[in-house]
Amino acid sequence: MPQPTPGPHAGTLLVTGGAGFIGGRFVEHVLAQTDLRVVNLDRLTYAGNLDSIPAALASPRHTFVEGDIGDRPLLRELYAAHRPVAVVHLAAETHVDRSIDGPAAFAATNVLGTVELLTATLEYWRALEGPARDRFRLLAVSTDEVYGSVEDGAFDERSPHAPSSPYAASKAAADHFVRAFHHTYGLPTITTNGSNTYGPCQFPEKLVPLMILNALDGRPLPLYGDGGQIRDWLHVDDHVRALLGALTAGAPGAVYPLGGDTPRTNLDLVHSICDTVDRLVPGRPPSRGLVRFVADRPGHDRRYAVDASRARRELGWAPAVDLREGLERTVRWYLDHPDWVERVSSGDYRRERLGLGSSVG
Repeated sequence: MPQPTPGPHAGTLLVTGGAGFIGGRFVEHVLAQTDLRVVNLDRLTYAGNLDSIPAALASPRHTFVEGDIGDRPLLRELYAAHRPVAVVHLAAETHVDRSIDGPAAFAATNVLGTVELLTATLEYWRALEGPARDRFRLLAVSTDEVYGSVEDGAFDERSPHAPSSPYAASKAAADHFVRAFHHTYGLPTITTNGSNTYGPCQFPEKLVPLMILNALDGRPLPLYGDGGQIRDWLHVDDHVRALLGALTAGAPGAVYPLGGDTPRTNLDLVHSICDTVDRLVPGRPPSRGLVRFVADRPGHDRRYAVDASRARRELGWAPAVDLREGLERTVRWYLDHPDWVERVSSGDYRRERLGLGSSVG
């Protein structure tokens, strides 16, 4: 059986959402570990922040473009000007609670924006010839939440999508469009479905940074329901290594679930964060005393789990950062970057409860 042509190792990448949490870390990883150039397209919404990519902004191999993935004329301009060898699509609305309050924005960006990107990319790819066409890839970065909740075992790349939240539904729809563009038009796409990711530069509405920052400030630590929901935690550095591996070695049409092999209940995770904060900032009342159980999120999935064996087998990837080390590194980063925290918290978001679904827009 013939082996697929390897993906790109030289040239220019077009990265969407490259000023966000995972996207920014991916851009800086690519610039540090390869000779690839990066064109970084980001709309700079509330969670996109150029302060998160200082090394990229200082690199002559990085070009930042502020813009929307739904702007097809802009995408055509970027393709014509930069002739990318691959696209890595990370631009997305990602917070479940926000999707409960306003699902339309998630459909607009995650579904319609993805369709616009796929359409412009297909047009560009069809005009390529020879090795450039053979090596081209579009890597779509998705989430394990598209599979829904599982009582036992784990989802793998063959599992059907069964999303529960508006966010997960929008990402599931995007996954289906990516698959359809591969099967219908032959566009060489690859999809990754990553588990809960944490690390530096994550916007404070997500669980890990919210708990770190509230614990440091002595504020209540709101925990949904009984805190027994189970998630598999993946450090962002492990996640971006997997993305680069999928881009360069993944098979067209392949789906790669990515998990950190560190399942924890939310309560256990928050207790670990509390203990890490107390160890690094001693002499304070125990942070575990700040935990407050609050009304559960509507439609809250109980357990996520994915089987990442395909990524291990085909990409030679495995997570390397254990949870204790990863949490310590993450807490230290937030301790060392108060100016970043202040800047990203200076807008509308004030670490308040979202996702009550009281107003849907």
